[in-house]
Amino acid sequence: MNLNRRTMLTRVGPAAAFAVSNWRETLVAEAANASAASGKHCVILWMAGGPSQTDTFDMKPGTKVGGPFKEIQTNVSGVRFSEHFPELAKQADRLAIVRSVTTKEGDHQRGTMLMHTGNMVGGAVQYPSIGSALSKSLQNTSNPLPAYVAVATPSIAPQSQGPGFLGPRYAPAKVSANANDTESEYASLRVDYMNPGMQIESNRYHKRSELWTQQQTRFLKRRNLPNVLAQDTAYQSAMNMIASDAKEAFELSQEPEHIRDAYGKGTFGQGCLLARRLIERDVPVVEVALGDGLGWDTHTDNFDRVKELSGQLDRGWATLMSELQDRGLLENTTILWAGEFGRTPTINRNGGRDHFPQAFSCVLAGGGISGGQVYGETASDGSEVTDRPVEAKDLTATLCAAVGIKPSTENMTEGGRPIKISEGSKIDEVLL
Repeated sequence: MNLNRRTMLTRVGPAAAFAVSNWRETLVAEAANASAASGKHCVILWMAGGPSQTDTFDMKPGTKVGGPFKEIQTNVSGVRFSEHFPELAKQADRLAIVRSVTTKEGDHQRGTMLMHTGNMVGGAVQYPSIGSALSKSLQNTSNPLPAYVAVATPSIAPQSQGPGFLGPRYAPAKVSANANDTESEYASLRVDYMNPGMQIESNRYHKRSELWTQQQTRFLKRRNLPNVLAQDTAYQSAMNMIASDAKEAFELSQEPEHIRDAYGKGTFGQGCLLARRLIERDVPVVEVALGDGLGWDTHTDNFDRVKELSGQLDRGWATLMSELQDRGLLENTTILWAGEFGRTPTINRNGGRDHFPQAFSCVLAGGGISGGQVYGETASDGSEVTDRPVEAKDLTATLCAAVGIKPSTENMTEGGRPIKISEGSKIDEVLL
């Protein structure tokens, strides 16, 4: 028996009719939301280990906690930060420095999860990373490249970049540094599944692909399980890229040497260059980590290590913004600089700073962001937030709003529970 919409609603009753109506309105709203965000991008610069706010963007010169670094004036009157960011200082008008981030997570793993998802660890729900959630909303399904690419995955809590209940389709394609490549002076980045395992002629490769597709389709009908779906998603993504010219985005050797040098020769600098190439090809979300594991975890020798890391950060980040601006892409690309927490204002006996989630800094920049400002404030000794505290969930909400996605956009868990991308409040003052 065929039922049209009117007949169906008559038979199921007013309550069900109301539910269907609401369901339809939700679909329309989500479609409009995705349309409004079309062509937007996000770059997450992840500082693994927790960077010292007191030695980067919230310095305390002339105090006993200040340390040896000097402040420098930026291109925005009254905005000052570390002397080791000379290139970023020239682009401070593009930065919104949030000095009042505060959480209760001083553990690397839990802090990494919290800052990536905007949610506390624990409970039955496996929350997706903000990268996965945004890639789902911003993806271009006709693009053979992944919607979310992560360069140099953190060694602590690598699952923090994961898709959670969204499923493997929205997991990031992970790019690692090739430690065996000694022929190049630049860090060599690779996606493990990028190329076929052996050289075979095109016709033979396509026949193999067709045979695999037939067998895989049959297998999935019998074994529709999460681990099987994850393997299938990765394989399909690899096959799509191998068959497409889009994979050339990962060929950094195509860039002139002076451009590669400008970014910096290490993994972070070359990762920022890769981010620019991926954004040019409409990849919506790219995450680049700096820290080689937990490099910013400076319990000892804080100042030498922060100086070295700051130099890499300054070159890679500043060049990325300049190149995106030159290509007309920065106004549609939002950048978030963050780590899992900050460092203690006090300096320990080993010349280091310890874990400190109570009051630290994050930075927003680029598209959708009202730059050239400092938001929030910490005490003169950096011990606490004294003005306009910001939680992790507020940062994820602000990032959503900057790329044109409503933070209240809901995704459904496997059990049918609607979960908002972010439960936080967007920071209107830093948004355009």
